[in-house]
Amino acid sequence: MTAELTAALISYAFVSSITPGPNNLMLLASGMNFGFLRTVPHMLGISVGFGLMFIIIAAGLGQVFDAVPALFTVLKVLAIVYLLYLAWRIATAAPLSDGEDAGQQSKPFSFLQAAAFQWVNPKAVAMALTTLTVYTPQNPSWGVISLVALIFSMVNLPSVGTWAIIGLQVRRLLANRRAQRVFNLTCAALLVASLYPMLS
Repeated sequence: MTAELTAALISYAFVSSITPGPNNLMLLASGMNFGFLRTVPHMLGISVGFGLMFIIIAAGLGQVFDAVPALFTVLKVLAIVYLLYLAWRIATAAPLSDGEDAGQQSKPFSFLQAAAFQWVNPKAVAMALTTLTVYTPQNPSWGVISLVALIFSMVNLPSVGTWAIIGLQVRRLLANRRAQRVFNLTCAALLVASLYPMLS
């Protein structure tokens, strides 16, 4: 990869990773509901999961989507259903003021859950396809594919982590149960709104 292409990839990785989307909205809610440290596995799952997804798509799955468009439609339907379920989970999350019982009723995404979620996250799939077609040389070697995945994941991690930190700051501001409930409902509504591009 040339220096210019690498710089362009880093810029795209940052902009696409830090802008709002399902991953970041979920991290915002997780940072508020569970704190930063308990959200770290979620953050790592996003970054590592995206890198692995990119490698698999670069290995040939992208061509499968091109050859069988119905597979992408199936993926879209699964994404809509799963994102609606996640929005419901956020909306019904127990407020922090419920104390210890609240922590037992709900828990943050695990590393594996966050990594698997990338496959039904339409923004992540679109980011991977764009990275492959725009920021990767034609017919890239395994070394280049691995390097691109590593660069993207390294830029992605602090970018998505920013949303968990914002959620933590919101946690400190929202001291009462009602305010936390409104915040969770707002995050759930925004997550549902993020489905609009898929439905239009």
